[in-house]
Amino acid sequence: MIDIRKFDTLGHADHGWLDARHHFSFAGYHDPDRMGWGALRVWNDDAIAAQSGFPPHPHRDMEIITYVRTGAISHRDSMGNSGRTAAGDVQVMSAGTGVTHSEFNLEDEETTLFQIWIIPDRPGGHPGWDQRAFPKADRSGRFVTMASGIEGDVERFGALPIRANARVAAATVHAGDRVAYDLGAGRHAYLVAAKGRIRVNGEAAEPRDGIAIRDVAAIEVEAIDDAELVLVDSL
Repeated sequence: MIDIRKFDTLGHADHGWLDARHHFSFAGYHDPDRMGWGALRVWNDDAIAAQSGFPPHPHRDMEIITYVRTGAISHRDSMGNSGRTAAGDVQVMSAGTGVTHSEFNLEDEETTLFQIWIIPDRPGGHPGWDQRAFPKADRSGRFVTMASGIEGDVERFGALPIRANARVAAATVHAGDRVAYDLGAGRHAYLVAAKGRIRVNGEAAEPRDGIAIRDVAAIEVEAIDDAELVLVDSL
């Protein structure tokens, strides 16, 4: 099963400083057919104006992964962590029993990002935060695991740990080339091209369309244009 969810059908909220698209029900957008995909609960496609952002607010019992597409995002939280995550890189926050954080675009240009929420395997646990650089050259022509709670992934790939049986991976693919991903039995994949037109197992998708996949053993992505891919694999 491959379901292409066109970008113009996603939930939309324009707050002036924040222009957000919601792949799944979120805040004021509710669609009973789009409540999540496996353990994936939220995929927001955000554009944050320069010198603006999210003031301190709380979270709990959620794994929150931020993939920065352009610009940079600056994080600060109640655990004393702070950091700046730039384009192509990733930050992970395990909300656990509860944490308050802020995220601001302190740059002089718009920042665009994907914010992905994954339901943890179990509630609770100490909150945590980390970030890591993932150079795009290192994922040319292959999927690189950036965050994972699948056994062995952190040690094998140097991924950021999350508390869910899930994996967040990314790839860059030159126009005309292909990249493959093996999807285990009973698992769900959700794929978005941050840029570039693609074909997924022969089905065409535009940049920032959501592609929900299950009951497929192998995913093959052909890049029509130079493409940047982000994928979540979860139960």
